[in-house]
Amino acid sequence: MRLSRIIMALTAGLAVVLAPTAAGAAQPQPTPGVPEPPPDYVPQPAALTANRTTIVIGQTVVLTGTNFGRTETVDIDVSVTPLAASVPGQPARRSDGSTVAMAAVAYPQPAPRHFTAYTNEAGRYTKSYRPTEVGQLTFTATGRDSHRTASVTITVLPKKHGGNQLPVTGDSMGTPLKVGGGLVGAGAVLMLGSLVWRRRNRFGMGSTR
Repeated sequence: MRLSRIIMALTAGLAVVLAPTAAGAAQPQPTPGVPEPPPDYVPQPAALTANRTTIVIGQTVVLTGTNFGRTETVDIDVSVTPLAASVPGQPARRSDGSTVAMAAVAYPQPAPRHFTAYTNEAGRYTKSYRPTEVGQLTFTATGRDSHRTASVTITVLPKKHGGNQLPVTGDSMGTPLKVGGGLVGAGAVLMLGSLVWRRRNRFGMGSTR
């Protein structure tokens, strides 16, 4: 009787000792050489940014994508929304206060509406883009492998009159011509007055003799 109690106590103690070992063996073991993410790890969403949100047509914008897949191809699509007063019809003012419509610059080849970029090991890429259209441009990037997507919108403004900018239709030379005409008229008046003065002096001198 006493021996059976001793055997039962030893069996129960052995079961308690072996229980943690069996539970640990049942848990999945990490793969050697592969770091385990922290329990609260959440993948960062993909992002697309531009170095400038407002540019003038003809300038270049630099797009930067982050948190895409590693070494993957990213497709970038461009959509254009016209501005409230875009070319043609963008007003410019003359010196007299009147307005005139600006003419658009014709580019030999329009900027593409679709292009690609390639990420590095960190899922990052940069891409330069030179718009040839005025309006709100929205860039939407999608990773081919990761299927992550992100977008950014910039505003492309027309060039204003003056300097190395868009030409202005109409009589843009009106003011210089007016000034030049006034100078020519003033010169003619002075010349006529000089002739009259000379003739008077000549006849006056002859009458005194």
